Parts: sequence; C-alpha cells; structure tokens
Amino acid sequence: MTTAFFEYARQCVPEEFVLEQEPMAKHTTFRVGGAADCFITVQNEEQLAKLLVYITKVELPYFILGNGSNLLVGDKGYQGIVLHLAEDFAKISVEGTRITVGAGALLSQTAKMAKEASLTGMEFASGIPGTIGGALVMNAGAYDGEMKQIVRSVRVMDQNGEVLEFDNETMEFGYRTSAIKNRPYIVLDAVLELAEGDKTSITAKMEELAVQRREKQPLEFPSAGSTFKRPEGYFAGKLIMDAGMRGYRIGGAQVSEKHCGFIVNRGDATAADIAELIVEVQERVKARFDVKLEPEVITLGDF
Repeated sequence: MTTAFFEYARQCVPEEFVLEQEPMAKHTTFRVGGAADCFITVQNEEQLAKLLVYITKVELPYFILGNGSNLLVGDKGYQGIVLHLAEDFAKISVEGTRITVGAGALLSQTAKMAKEASLTGMEFASGIPGTIGGALVMNAGAYDGEMKQIVRSVRVMDQNGEVLEFDNETMEFGYRTSAIKNRPYIVLDAVLELAEGDKTSITAKMEELAVQRREKQPLEFPSAGSTFKRPEGYFAGKLIMDAGMRGYRIGGAQVSEKHCGFIVNRGDATAADIAELIVEVQERVKARFDVKLEPEVITLGDF
C-alpha cells in the first residue's frame, strides 16, 4: 500500500480510524485471518465517496466489511483496503410501518427495534449475526423468511461516488443473491416495509427461533454460519452427514457434530485448515452423491 494513499485516507477520515496491518481475525466470526494492509472505519457517505473515487482512480483493491460473519480471510492477509462501515451507517429509524436502516446496522438490532415498535415480518432475522448491507447483497434468510420479503428500496453508491436507488424488483433478489452481488455497488441504507403486529406474539416468535438455533446450531464455536448454499433438491448438512463427515477435522477446523452444515473453529484453526476442510467436504459429497456443494462463505486474501 502506498504512502500517498495513507496520507490521502487520513485527510478523509480521522487518523485513528486508518489502521495499517490490522489483523482480520479480530473482525471475522471465524476468528481467523491475517492482516489487511489498510483498515479504514468509514463514518459517513461523504468520507466513503472521497475514498471510493480515489481508490478507483489509482486502481487499488478494496473490500467492504460488515460484521465479518460470512467471511474467511487467508492467513497471509489481504493486500488491499478494507472499508468498514460504521457511525452514520449503523443508524436505525422507525416511522409507521417502515424502518430506514444503515448498511452497517446489525440485523439482530434492527429486528429488535422492529419488535419494540410492534412491527412484524423481521422475526426470521433476529438471530442472523450479519449487517443489513451484507444481508441485502446476499438476500439473507432463515426459517422461511428472507430480505426480499421486507425490502421496499435500497440506496447504493457506485465507484464514482454517485448514489442510486433501487426498488425491490430492481434488486432482483434470488436465493443468496441480488442484482448488486457481483457489481461494484456499496449498500448505504435501505427502507424496510413491515406490518403492524402484536409485540407479545413477535417476542414469542423470536424466542422460539432462538431456542431452535441454540438446539440445532453450534453457537458455542466460532463459525461463519451455514458454510454451503442449499443445493437444489437437497440439504447440505444431510449430504455431509450421509457422506460420513460429522465431526471430521483438519487441524483446528471441524465439521460440526451438532449440525453438519457448519464448519467451526475449535479454537486453534487456521484459515488454511478451514479452506482445506471446505474442499474436502465438497470432494466427498461430489464423489458420494454427485452433488456439487457451493460455499456460501466469501474468501478474501492470500491463503
């Protein structure tokens, strides 16, 4: 990373928010990953626009980080810029049945705000550990709910710092995808459309889903949630279990004994352990059932 870039970044963002060689293990739910050359906490749209225009002009690699809950960073780190959206991007406001929420706000916090306002429709998201931005990019979902069902509009920024607004249809939501997933847009915020509900019933539903998560998911270990997408006509966890891989380990990485759809960090895993185990699971399932498992987890950096 060039000295000129760090000098420019510190003109855009307070110096304490521009870090060099920041360990990414501190910023991912897998708790693994080497250092990013540059880690910037971006506080508002003005800062983001200035940084994006410059980064695009000098052609530096960058990555937008939410809660790091669906991310595997290589042990050798990332030779690029990580932009972490905070401050203004974490704001949540409620007006009637609509919630305006920043890309950096947690899904769980947004669902809690919806509950406090007696708004129903977001209970499914109450236990998902990601941010709104990441959830919109991949149309996050759980327990028969998904973002597609509640999004009214989304504001994004392009690499030139220009702001665009997409409605639900333009977002082209699909299973773990959207119109912006593979395009150079950064989510700024979204308007969610919920429905009036009963706070007691909403609370009960959230508690019910929380119990199901605790019973079925290995929440006691660091992970990135479901490691693989659901292959059409199958369940990834059952395929992995039927391939005889429950509890299978490579180094500190393990196929969860509680839910085979999760790969967990037993405490001393490296990113290489996790990456190798993902490939081993894919190969075993392919050989046994002729089904290709596609990772849901995003990889970043050098392994």
